[in-house]
Amino acid sequence: MPEGDTLYRTAAALRTHLVGRTVLAARARIPGPRVERVIGSEVIAVEAHGKNLLIRLANGLELRTHLRMNGTWHRYAHGERWRRPAGRAVLVLEVADAVAVCFDAPVVELLETRAAALHPPLGGLGPDLCADAFDAAEAARRLRDPRRAGWAISEALLDQRALAGIGNVFKSEVLFSERVDPFVTVGELDDATLERLVARAWALLLANRTSAVLVTTGPVGGGRAGAGLSGALLPGRLWVYGRAGLPCRRCRSPISTHRHGVLPRSTWWCPRCQAPRGSPESPQARAPGREAIDRLTGREGRDGEH
Repeated sequence: MPEGDTLYRTAAALRTHLVGRTVLAARARIPGPRVERVIGSEVIAVEAHGKNLLIRLANGLELRTHLRMNGTWHRYAHGERWRRPAGRAVLVLEVADAVAVCFDAPVVELLETRAAALHPPLGGLGPDLCADAFDAAEAARRLRDPRRAGWAISEALLDQRALAGIGNVFKSEVLFSERVDPFVTVGELDDATLERLVARAWALLLANRTSAVLVTTGPVGGGRAGAGLSGALLPGRLWVYGRAGLPCRRCRSPISTHRHGVLPRSTWWCPRCQAPRGSPESPQARAPGREAIDRLTGREGRDGEH
Protein backbone atom coordinates (compact mmCIF):
# COMPACT_ATOMS: atom_id res chain seq x y z
CA MET A 1 0.00 0.00 0.00
CA PRO A 2 1.44 3.42 -0.90
CA GLU A 3 2.37 5.33 2.23
CA GLY A 4 2.30 9.02 3.10
CA ASP A 5 5.57 9.91 1.38
CA THR A 6 4.36 8.32 -1.86
CA LEU A 7 1.09 10.25 -1.77
CA TYR A 8 3.00 13.46 -1.07
CA ARG A 9 5.12 12.96 -4.21
CA THR A 10 2.08 11.94 -6.24
CA ALA A 11 0.22 15.11 -5.25
CA ALA A 12 3.27 17.26 -6.06
CA ALA A 13 3.61 15.68 -9.52
CA LEU A 14 -0.07 16.05 -10.36
CA ARG A 15 -0.20 19.58 -8.98
CA THR A 16 2.26 20.76 -11.61
CA HIS A 17 -0.04 19.66 -14.44
CA LEU A 18 -3.51 20.23 -12.97
CA VAL A 19 -3.58 23.31 -10.76
CA GLY A 20 -4.77 26.38 -12.62
CA ARG A 21 -6.18 24.30 -15.48
CA THR A 22 -9.83 23.78 -16.37
CA VAL A 23 -11.13 20.23 -16.45
CA LEU A 24 -12.16 19.50 -20.04
CA ALA A 25 -13.31 15.90 -19.52
CA ALA A 26 -13.81 13.56 -16.58
CA ARG A 27 -14.99 10.00 -16.24
CA ALA A 28 -15.00 7.33 -13.56
CA ARG A 29 -15.39 3.57 -13.74
CA ILE A 30 -16.55 3.14 -10.14
CA PRO A 31 -20.34 3.64 -9.79
CA GLY A 32 -21.47 6.45 -7.54
CA PRO A 33 -19.49 9.65 -8.05
CA ARG A 34 -20.90 11.93 -10.74
CA VAL A 35 -17.50 13.17 -11.75
CA GLU A 36 -18.86 14.95 -14.79
CA ARG A 37 -19.81 17.71 -12.31
CA VAL A 38 -16.16 18.83 -12.26
CA ILE A 39 -16.06 19.48 -16.02
CA GLY A 40 -15.62 23.17 -16.74
CA SER A 41 -14.23 23.95 -13.29
CA GLU A 42 -10.66 24.99 -12.51
CA VAL A 43 -8.44 22.81 -10.34
CA ILE A 44 -7.29 24.97 -7.43
CA ALA A 45 -5.37 22.44 -5.31
CA VAL A 46 -3.99 18.91 -5.28
CA GLU A 47 -3.10 17.74 -1.78
CA ALA A 48 -2.27 14.58 0.11
CA HIS A 49 -3.51 13.90 3.61
CA GLY A 50 -2.14 10.65 4.96
CA LYS A 51 -2.95 8.09 2.28
CA ASN A 52 -5.71 10.17 0.67
CA LEU A 53 -5.23 12.29 -2.44
CA LEU A 54 -7.57 15.28 -2.77
CA ILE A 55 -8.19 17.31 -5.94
CA ARG A 56 -10.06 20.54 -5.14
CA LEU A 57 -11.99 22.54 -7.69
CA ALA A 58 -13.18 26.12 -7.89
CA ASN A 59 -16.85 25.07 -7.94
CA GLY A 60 -16.67 23.85 -4.34
CA LEU A 61 -16.22 20.17 -5.12
CA GLU A 62 -13.26 17.87 -4.52
CA LEU A 63 -12.29 14.41 -5.66
CA ARG A 64 -10.89 11.97 -3.12
CA THR A 65 -9.00 8.81 -4.05
CA HIS A 66 -7.48 6.20 -1.74
CA LEU A 67 -5.03 3.89 -3.47
CA ARG A 68 -5.12 1.03 -0.94
CA MET A 69 -2.84 -1.81 -2.09
CA ASN A 70 -2.67 -1.50 -5.87
CA GLY A 71 -3.80 1.98 -6.87
CA THR A 72 -1.56 4.47 -8.65
CA TRP A 73 -1.80 7.81 -10.45
CA HIS A 74 -0.15 8.42 -13.83
CA ARG A 75 0.15 11.55 -15.94
CA TYR A 76 0.20 11.41 -19.75
CA ALA A 77 0.29 13.77 -22.68
CA HIS A 78 -2.76 13.68 -24.93
CA GLY A 79 -2.39 10.76 -27.31
CA GLU A 80 0.40 9.11 -25.29
CA ARG A 81 0.06 5.37 -24.79
CA TRP A 82 -0.93 4.40 -21.26
CA ARG A 83 1.30 2.03 -19.34
CA ARG A 84 -1.68 0.13 -17.91
CA PRO A 85 -4.82 -1.17 -19.67
CA ALA A 86 -7.62 1.38 -20.01
CA GLY A 87 -9.98 -1.08 -18.31
CA ARG A 88 -8.06 -0.58 -15.06
CA ALA A 89 -8.55 3.21 -15.07
CA VAL A 90 -11.01 4.18 -12.32
CA LEU A 91 -10.75 7.96 -12.79
CA VAL A 92 -9.61 10.02 -15.77
CA LEU A 93 -9.24 13.82 -15.78
CA GLU A 94 -8.30 15.75 -18.90
CA VAL A 95 -6.98 19.30 -18.99
CA ALA A 96 -5.52 21.27 -21.88
CA ASP A 97 -2.04 19.74 -21.86
CA ALA A 98 -2.31 16.59 -19.76
CA VAL A 99 -4.36 13.53 -18.88
CA ALA A 100 -4.31 12.34 -15.25
CA VAL A 101 -5.32 8.71 -14.81
CA CYS A 102 -5.91 6.84 -11.57
CA PHE A 103 -5.56 3.07 -11.98
CA ASP A 104 -6.85 0.31 -9.72
CA ALA A 105 -7.83 2.49 -6.75
CA PRO A 106 -10.87 1.05 -4.94
CA VAL A 107 -11.98 4.44 -3.58
CA VAL A 108 -13.09 7.36 -5.77
CA GLU A 109 -15.42 9.91 -4.17
CA LEU A 110 -16.81 13.31 -5.10
CA LEU A 111 -17.35 15.55 -2.08
CA GLU A 112 -18.33 19.10 -1.28
CA THR A 113 -15.23 20.80 0.08
CA ARG A 114 -17.19 22.49 2.86
CA ALA A 115 -18.29 19.07 4.14
CA ALA A 116 -14.95 17.28 3.78
CA ALA A 117 -14.00 17.84 7.42
CA LEU A 118 -17.15 15.97 8.45
CA HIS A 119 -16.45 13.04 6.13
CA PRO A 120 -15.35 10.16 8.44
CA PRO A 121 -12.35 8.96 6.37
CA LEU A 122 -10.98 12.54 6.33
CA GLY A 123 -12.28 14.21 9.47
CA GLY A 124 -11.07 11.35 11.66
CA LEU A 125 -7.49 11.36 10.40
CA GLY A 126 -4.65 12.03 12.81
CA PRO A 127 -1.83 14.54 12.20
CA ASP A 128 -0.19 14.14 8.79
CA LEU A 129 3.39 12.90 9.05
CA CYS A 130 4.35 14.52 5.74
CA ALA A 131 3.33 17.98 6.94
CA ASP A 132 5.92 20.54 8.00
CA ALA A 133 3.52 21.54 10.77
CA PHE A 134 3.00 17.98 12.00
CA ASP A 135 1.65 17.98 15.56
CA ALA A 136 3.83 15.39 17.28
CA ALA A 137 2.26 15.97 20.69
CA GLU A 138 -1.23 15.34 19.33
CA ALA A 139 -0.08 12.16 17.58
CA ALA A 140 1.45 10.85 20.81
CA ARG A 141 -1.72 11.78 22.69
CA ARG A 142 -3.84 9.84 20.22
CA LEU A 143 -1.58 6.80 20.45
CA ARG A 144 -1.95 6.97 24.23
CA ASP A 145 -5.76 6.82 23.97
CA PRO A 146 -6.95 4.12 26.44
CA ARG A 147 -8.75 2.35 23.60
CA ARG A 148 -5.35 1.53 22.07
CA ALA A 149 -3.68 0.47 25.32
CA GLY A 150 -4.04 -3.23 24.50
CA TRP A 151 -2.94 -2.91 20.89
CA ALA A 152 0.48 -4.04 19.74
CA ILE A 153 2.49 -0.95 18.90
CA SER A 154 2.99 -2.31 15.37
CA GLU A 155 -0.79 -2.18 14.92
CA ALA A 156 -1.27 1.18 16.63
CA LEU A 157 1.23 2.90 14.32
CA LEU A 158 -0.89 1.84 11.34
CA ASP A 159 -4.03 3.46 12.77
CA GLN A 160 -4.54 6.51 10.56
CA ARG A 161 -6.76 8.05 13.24
CA ALA A 162 -3.70 8.38 15.46
CA LEU A 163 -1.15 9.58 12.92
CA ALA A 164 -1.65 9.60 9.16
CA GLY A 165 0.81 8.27 6.61
CA ILE A 166 2.43 5.15 8.06
CA GLY A 167 2.13 1.77 6.36
CA ASN A 168 3.97 -1.54 6.71
CA VAL A 169 7.28 -0.17 5.45
CA PHE A 170 7.65 2.78 7.80
CA LYS A 171 6.05 0.91 10.69
CA SER A 172 8.71 -1.78 10.52
CA GLU A 173 11.55 0.66 9.89
CA VAL A 174 10.55 3.02 12.71
CA LEU A 175 10.29 0.22 15.27
CA PHE A 176 13.64 -1.22 14.23
CA SER A 177 15.35 2.18 14.25
CA GLU A 178 14.18 2.77 17.82
CA ARG A 179 14.80 -0.85 18.94
CA VAL A 180 11.21 -1.40 20.05
CA ASP A 181 9.59 -4.84 20.18
CA PRO A 182 6.78 -4.74 17.55
CA PHE A 183 4.47 -6.82 19.73
CA VAL A 184 4.68 -4.89 22.98
CA THR A 185 1.36 -3.21 23.75
CA VAL A 186 0.94 0.54 23.73
CA GLY A 187 0.03 0.42 27.40
CA GLU A 188 3.40 -1.15 28.23
CA LEU A 189 5.37 1.68 26.62
CA ASP A 190 6.29 4.83 28.51
CA ASP A 191 5.57 8.28 27.14
CA ALA A 192 9.20 8.86 26.23
CA THR A 193 9.24 5.81 23.96
CA LEU A 194 5.99 6.81 22.24
CA GLU A 195 7.39 10.31 21.65
CA ARG A 196 10.56 8.78 20.25
CA LEU A 197 8.60 6.59 17.81
CA VAL A 198 6.51 9.54 16.66
CA ALA A 199 9.63 11.66 16.17
CA ARG A 200 11.34 8.92 14.15
CA ALA A 201 8.26 8.39 11.99
CA TRP A 202 8.07 12.10 11.22
CA ALA A 203 11.78 12.26 10.43
CA LEU A 204 11.63 9.31 8.03
CA LEU A 205 8.50 10.51 6.23
CA LEU A 206 9.97 14.01 5.81
CA ALA A 207 13.27 12.61 4.58
CA ASN A 208 11.55 10.49 1.93
CA ARG A 209 8.69 12.67 0.78
CA THR A 210 10.57 14.14 -2.19
CA SER A 211 12.61 11.11 -3.30
CA ALA A 212 11.36 8.23 -5.43
CA VAL A 213 13.99 5.99 -3.83
CA LEU A 214 12.91 5.13 -0.29
CA VAL A 215 15.84 5.17 2.14
CA THR A 216 15.80 4.57 5.88
CA THR A 217 19.41 3.45 6.40
CA GLY A 218 21.21 6.60 5.28
CA PRO A 219 21.04 9.78 3.19
CA VAL A 220 18.19 10.05 0.70
CA GLY A 221 18.96 10.68 -2.94
CA GLY A 222 18.56 9.62 -6.53
CA GLY A 223 15.48 8.72 -8.49
CA ARG A 224 14.20 6.12 -10.90
CA ALA A 225 13.35 6.81 -14.49
CA GLY A 226 10.19 5.27 -15.83
CA ALA A 227 8.37 4.88 -12.50
CA GLY A 228 4.74 5.85 -12.24
CA LEU A 229 3.85 8.93 -10.21
CA SER A 230 3.30 6.70 -7.21
CA GLY A 231 6.95 5.60 -7.28
CA ALA A 232 8.43 2.27 -6.24
CA LEU A 233 10.69 0.75 -3.62
CA LEU A 234 14.23 -0.17 -4.56
CA PRO A 235 16.16 -2.92 -2.73
CA GLY A 236 19.08 -2.48 -0.36
CA ARG A 237 18.11 0.77 1.31
CA LEU A 238 15.93 -0.45 4.18
CA TRP A 239 16.76 -1.90 7.60
CA VAL A 240 14.25 -4.75 7.88
CA TYR A 241 11.26 -4.40 5.53
CA GLY A 242 11.14 -7.21 2.98
CA ARG A 243 14.36 -8.78 4.35
CA ALA A 244 12.98 -11.89 6.10
CA GLY A 245 15.76 -14.44 6.64
CA LEU A 246 18.52 -12.02 5.69
CA PRO A 247 21.09 -10.85 8.26
CA CYS A 248 20.27 -7.79 10.35
CA ARG A 249 22.38 -4.84 9.23
CA ARG A 250 23.25 -4.19 12.90
CA CYS A 251 23.78 -7.57 14.58
CA ARG A 252 23.66 -10.11 11.70
CA SER A 253 20.78 -12.09 13.27
CA PRO A 254 18.17 -13.29 10.74
CA ILE A 255 15.30 -10.84 10.18
CA SER A 256 11.87 -12.24 11.08
CA THR A 257 8.42 -11.49 9.65
CA HIS A 258 4.89 -12.23 10.86
CA ARG A 259 1.36 -11.45 9.71
CA HIS A 260 -0.89 -10.38 12.56
CA GLY A 261 -3.71 -8.09 13.64
CA VAL A 262 -7.45 -7.89 12.98
CA LEU A 263 -6.70 -7.04 9.34
CA PRO A 264 -3.55 -9.17 8.98
CA ARG A 265 -0.57 -7.02 8.08
CA SER A 266 3.07 -8.08 7.93
CA THR A 267 5.75 -6.81 10.27
CA TRP A 268 9.49 -7.28 9.82
CA TRP A 269 11.86 -7.05 12.80
CA CYS A 270 15.13 -8.23 14.31
CA PRO A 271 14.46 -10.57 17.26
CA ARG A 272 17.77 -9.57 18.84
CA CYS A 273 17.85 -5.79 18.31
CA GLN A 274 14.16 -5.55 19.21
CA ALA A 275 14.02 -8.16 21.96
CA PRO A 276 11.19 -7.69 24.49
CA ARG A 277 11.98 -5.82 27.67
CA GLY A 278 13.36 -8.11 30.32
CA SER A 279 14.94 -10.39 27.74
CA PRO A 280 18.71 -10.87 28.07
CA GLU A 281 19.04 -9.35 24.59
CA SER A 282 16.80 -6.36 25.26
CA PRO A 283 18.55 -3.18 24.05
CA GLN A 284 19.19 -0.38 26.50
CA ALA A 285 16.37 2.19 26.44
CA ARG A 286 17.24 5.69 25.34
CA ALA A 287 15.47 8.78 26.69
CA PRO A 288 14.45 11.04 23.80
CA GLY A 289 13.30 14.29 25.32
CA ARG A 290 12.72 17.41 23.24
CA GLU A 291 16.31 17.32 21.98
CA ALA A 292 15.79 13.94 20.30
CA ILE A 293 12.70 15.13 18.50
CA ASP A 294 14.55 18.23 17.29
CA ARG A 295 17.52 16.14 16.16
CA LEU A 296 15.42 13.58 14.30
CA THR A 297 13.42 16.24 12.46
CA GLY A 298 16.39 18.52 11.73
CA ARG A 299 14.91 21.38 13.75
CA GLU A 300 17.65 21.99 16.30
CA GLY A 301 18.03 25.67 17.07
CA ARG A 302 14.87 26.69 15.17
CA ASP A 303 12.78 28.26 17.91
CA GLY A 304 9.06 28.58 17.38
CA GLU A 305 8.88 25.86 14.69
CA HIS A 306 8.02 22.85 16.84
